[in-house]
Amino acid sequence: MIIFELGCAHGHRFEGWFASGEEFARQQERALVTCPICDDAHIERLPSARVSVAKGVARDNVPAAEATEERAPVADNVPSLPAEALVKLREIVRNTENVGRRFPDEARKIHYQEVPPRAIRGQASRDEAKALTDEGIEFTSLPSFLSGDSH
Repeated sequence: MIIFELGCAHGHRFEGWFASGEEFARQQERALVTCPICDDAHIERLPSARVSVAKGVARDNVPAAEATEERAPVADNVPSLPAEALVKLREIVRNTENVGRRFPDEARKIHYQEVPPRAIRGQASRDEAKALTDEGIEFTSLPSFLSGDSH
């Protein structure tokens, strides 16, 4: 397994785990590698802080097949989930309607059957979220790497 530092055209940084450098290139060509924050498919490999060879001698530009990477922490903390899981999570989020700050009102309308049920996402303050929970309205918070709210 090879871990690459990746970045999208919007400046988000994240890591990707691939079976090989060739597998990364194949997935990138088919637009299967996307940013977990903004879903951008224009992804590039970024330089790592340090690359060391199996013998422990550090040098730059070591072919991926020969190297293991010691990476510095990245700003966008995306959990180490399998690529398939991230793809599925992004698909779920894409299939929701972003109602923004109207989330508490829309969630209530759906819960009390004032409007047809549909998948929604949006923002709610802590007080609004507590009120929804107190009313028995089920929802969950999205992590920032899925909601895109961190940038």
